[in-house]
Amino acid sequence: MNAIRILSTTILTILIFQATDAQIPERLRAAFPQGTITHQNVPYAGDTLTKHQLDIYLPANASGVRPLLVWIHGGAWNHNDKYADMGYMKKTIRSFLENGYALASIDYRHSTTKIFPAQIHDCAQALEFLHTNAAKYNIDRKRIALVGFSAGGHLASLLGLSLNNNVSEFFPSGEKPSYALKAIVNFYGPADLLMMSARQDPENVNDPIYQLLGASPVKRPDLARRASPVTYVDKNDPPFFIVNGEKDESVPYQQSLLLKSALDLAGVKSELTIVEGAPHYGEMFDADQIRKQLLAFLKIHL
Repeated sequence: MNAIRILSTTILTILIFQATDAQIPERLRAAFPQGTITHQNVPYAGDTLTKHQLDIYLPANASGVRPLLVWIHGGAWNHNDKYADMGYMKKTIRSFLENGYALASIDYRHSTTKIFPAQIHDCAQALEFLHTNAAKYNIDRKRIALVGFSAGGHLASLLGLSLNNNVSEFFPSGEKPSYALKAIVNFYGPADLLMMSARQDPENVNDPIYQLLGASPVKRPDLARRASPVTYVDKNDPPFFIVNGEKDESVPYQQSLLLKSALDLAGVKSELTIVEGAPHYGEMFDADQIRKQLLAFLKIHL
């Protein structure tokens, strides 16, 4: 009887692994430890839009509720999907799951479909869904952090900094959401959109920030300030872990210096790493030292 029970359990485990792991794109398989439990294409907004879906990855054999990291992809607010940035951050993703964190990766509408604040609405709605359904997915609703890259770093920072300011226009319902954020991880996300656009052609409708705002930041500085994370820095903000490449031509590292300085002046705990010789994105950000520092930061704050 025991042998039959053991065999049945083994077969069930294999089937679960095959059923969940099979949906992870082949190029990303190495990022996920064997046995990772996945929930793919979960709708979070009560509609059928593919950009209103998220994926949830849970550690294998984890007991109890797990702290949650919410992955917000980059792509200039106008392209990419919830798998973006994972390809060059495989070791970091694996370390998250091996250290017992749950991971959710969210999609959001592109600026070419709907201008700001649609993107922040989507991220806020995804977070509200995860918070509301925390018990279903064994998530600790009191321990949630954001991890964003480029445009996703901007959205993660904006969510984290504006939440305690109760900016009603950032929430789909107009009411402050029920979730709280314990920490923000920002990989090379813009902090001040007006400064980012100061040297750009104000008539360039193909500029990503122009597309995001639906207007030139130079001609509509009010919109640029409204959508800039630094606008909302205050002493009650969550701690930040910030990373930027020294040779980043898309988001100059001075943007991260500016954010770090604003946080310092407000008395908010933060860490900043400028990666020597690094461009805007790539495997240089998946380095052992950065990963070690990030895990130490999450252990303290999450």
